[in-house]
Amino acid sequence: MGRVIQRRKVHRFLLDGSDAALEIPVRFREDVLAVEEPLEIRVGGLSFAVTMRTPGDDFDLVAGFLVSEGVIREAAELVSLRFCAREDEDGRQTFNVVEAQLRPGVPVPETGRKVYTSSSCGICGTDSIEAVRKTLAFDLRRDLLRVPVDVLAGLPGRLREAQAVFDKTGGVHAAGLFRIGGRGEPELLCLREDVGRHNAVDKVVGWALRQGGLPLSGTVLQVSGRASFELVQKAALAGIPVLAAVSAPSSLAVELAEETGLTLVGFSRGSSLNVYAGKDRISPAHNGPTTPPRNTATLECRAVAQGD
Repeated sequence: MGRVIQRRKVHRFLLDGSDAALEIPVRFREDVLAVEEPLEIRVGGLSFAVTMRTPGDDFDLVAGFLVSEGVIREAAELVSLRFCAREDEDGRQTFNVVEAQLRPGVPVPETGRKVYTSSSCGICGTDSIEAVRKTLAFDLRRDLLRVPVDVLAGLPGRLREAQAVFDKTGGVHAAGLFRIGGRGEPELLCLREDVGRHNAVDKVVGWALRQGGLPLSGTVLQVSGRASFELVQKAALAGIPVLAAVSAPSSLAVELAEETGLTLVGFSRGSSLNVYAGKDRISPAHNGPTTPPRNTATLECRAVAQGD
């Protein structure tokens, strides 16, 4: 998996009740960690953002980030992506700078508002729901997708089964894009893992953009963590009608979902789930066929391990 994981020696303590166990490591062992490194995003030759991420699928990450920032809306607006030369102290290429070239006429984002995101905060500094609403290119309220509740509840398990990097490290988030078939069967279109949950979503959105698949009508985005404001923002900007999370949403995430017409699900854990907005898209279990998804027929992504 290349730079996606890193092996480190650790001291392991086993607390078996003895005094010695509290003071002396029982044994040395090697642990596998998820790599976290900075990625600088440049647009038109100027630095635009720096994000902490797990290396791998960096072009997808940058493309998705530009969608999430409202810079681009379709694949034709992104002319090219390339790595810029940057070396570490040993003279090795780091692959930690990506340059995006936009189509002539597409406004270059202001460099004065340079964005820094950690692997936990997501796109910070968004002032209001109103600002997001003005940026939306797709009307989610027109999406006629219906998802059987039992199918929706089963998506976290499907996501977990495909998490190759998590299996090795236990330290990454995942985002999976699912298409719901005519009989309600879920099909995993694309899965991405990253130390940042917002990065995982950007990688999925960027992959879809580069496939010419936006808007992502008729799809469900399942994420492994909580549903924060920025994840609802990213889903809405990509035209995804349903966002489901295994943990809780924030109050602002629910408000934004209601404002944009997105269905927001939280605490989805196999046997139960909570619907915080857009309940009309959730149908009873085994309640007949769902509406076929639109504009996603050409999307297919089976590779779940990055950096191979």
